[in-house]
Amino acid sequence: MSDTPEHQQTERPKLLVNLGSGAKGSSWLPAMFAEWRQLRIDSDANVAPDILADVTDLSAIESGSADVVWSAHCLQHLYLFQVGNVITEAYRILADDGFLCVIVPDLQAVGEYIVNDQPDEVVYESPAGPVTAYDIIFGFRPHLERGHFGMAHKSGFTPNVLLEKLREAPFAQIMMQRRANHELAAVACKREPADDAEREALLAALEL
Repeated sequence: MSDTPEHQQTERPKLLVNLGSGAKGSSWLPAMFAEWRQLRIDSDANVAPDILADVTDLSAIESGSADVVWSAHCLQHLYLFQVGNVITEAYRILADDGFLCVIVPDLQAVGEYIVNDQPDEVVYESPAGPVTAYDIIFGFRPHLERGHFGMAHKSGFTPNVLLEKLREAPFAQIMMQRRANHELAAVACKREPADDAEREALLAALEL
């Protein structure tokens, strides 16, 4: 007979569902997820996802089974009306203490380039090459020029737009902040953090 308490024997590995993951190992994840099980969701068969599916339909994933849903530079490839479907599906598959983390381009942050008629100004350097204001708004042109039309941006986000979409699901708390490289990050929790210390610890662990 095992001396291990029953709750420890049945404890499942932590699960992160990665929406629009791309090829294995191609997407950055915070160190806190290094030992977690990752379930990669993508509609591109060429990247060999764990589940080949549109991120608006997560019916292959059991309700309440995910600890985290991660969506980095995915939602802007959908039309805005589709984003609400992703948010509600993410909420459904999250465990009661789970959370959704979203990272998207920040349209407001690149507005100055458009106002000053500098859409081709390089905003930052990425591993794939220089990224201009035009790329941030409409999609990375080198990818599009190679025929990867799914990489085109069909929607865009300012803080208010992202907040409104996240509020389409009954998350207990939504935290948002700006990141480097003209990005917006949001964390939507099904259960509100106990206090400010827990909230700040989560944001720090997520490296946002």
